Amino acid sequence: MDPDHRASQDLQKQPEPLEDIVRRKAERKARAREGKSYSLWYGLGMFGLVGWSVAIPTLVGVAIGVLLDTRRSDTISWTLTGLGIGIIVGCLNAWFWVKRESRI
Repeated sequence: MDPDHRASQDLQKQPEPLEDIVRRKAERKARAREGKSYSLWYGLGMFGLVGWSVAIPTLVGVAIGVLLDTRRSDTISWTLTGLGIGIIVGCLNAWFWVKRESRI
């Protein structure tokens, strides 16, 4: 086949309609979601991620609270305040990660 004939065939091809492209991509995405299975290691990794995302802010909050308690002589227990704030921040952080992973 000569190059001129091939070029004329390429010009005659109609572009694929947008509707067909979108439908094909949606079907591919649906098939990928159906076939997704998580391994034990994925579950353990997610469990660890959630655990650490709560533990680290809690420990940081407690450490800051202990530091404030040693430097100040207030009636407030800064250690308990730091613990509460750390737990709240950690739970929000864990919620963010779980929400992000559930979208994928």
